[in-house]
Amino acid sequence: MESIGIDVHKVNSQICVVGENAEVLEERRIHTDRERFAAALGKRPKARVLIEASTESEWVARCLDQLGHEVIVADPNFAPMYATRSKRVKTDRRDARTLAQACRLGAYRPAHRTSEEQRRVRAELAVREGLVRTRTRYISLVRSLLRREGIRMRSGAALRAGGDDRKPAGPPAAPHRERRLPRA
Repeated sequence: MESIGIDVHKVNSQICVVGENAEVLEERRIHTDRERFAAALGKRPKARVLIEASTESEWVARCLDQLGHEVIVADPNFAPMYATRSKRVKTDRRDARTLAQACRLGAYRPAHRTSEEQRRVRAELAVREGLVRTRTRYISLVRSLLRREGIRMRSGAALRAGGDDRKPAGPPAAPHRERRLPRA
């Protein structure tokens, strides 16, 4: 079975295919998108593919899975994976070769791949966190602009839809006294 190492990046990815005898069969640089991966690896026989865990790695791994390859997402901090790497200048081409050799030798530590449901929940949480952070910044901005004009909002009085907290705090109100009705 062939071993393929792919050094995945945001724009371009470097692919290295090695045979069972460690000979380099093919090296190429492609644009990092589904169509280019399908064109480059779709017609190849089933191979074991090793890519490093990164921001792009999960969608690339799913794409290659759909093409029929056995995909391993590797922990990039596993030092023995780079035992065959040349000590010279680090390049994408050398990294792809190193990944292909590590794949052939089994010198990698697989990283955990999250399920579709986990990725969906994490994406929702990331969006929510961003929205909350943005809302907080806007509230702080509005408060500071109002303070510049001598208007103060009560502490904790965020701009809530439909609530009385949307009114800025005015002068202190007179103390409220409860009135009792005479007994009948």
